Amino acid sequence: MRLVVIDGQGGGMGRSLIEQARADFKDLEIIAVGTNALATGAMLRAGANAGATGESAVLYNCRRADVIMGPIGIALPYSILGEISPAMAEAVCLSEAKKILLPVSKCNVRIVGIMEKPMARYVEDAIAQLHALLEKAE
Repeated sequence: MRLVVIDGQGGGMGRSLIEQARADFKDLEIIAVGTNALATGAMLRAGANAGATGESAVLYNCRRADVIMGPIGIALPYSILGEISPAMAEAVCLSEAKKILLPVSKCNVRIVGIMEKPMARYVEDAIAQLHALLEKAE
């Protein structure tokens, strides 16, 4: 099972997702894909097996992923302050991987029915979804 975590800016959300996923799933292959080197570095330090940066890395790794995790902005062109290109958003959306996306309002998108929570709670919820996906795959 290959988990691809995509994040931008400072990589804080991706770092938190990887730290928790690594704590819960010691043998899971985790690939950190940052829209910039700072984000990739943060995710690698959190325990990813490998990391890559930029548009080409997103396109390549989305094709190879079983599960993709990250902020909802990774599926929205020009989000994350413009770090997500249309090609990157398309790669995420067209990937056959299961997607676990965290609702972040910084992308000027409000998802109806989602309660405002601290980021740590969203990370917990995302990891619970990952547990459910991996248990189903067994």
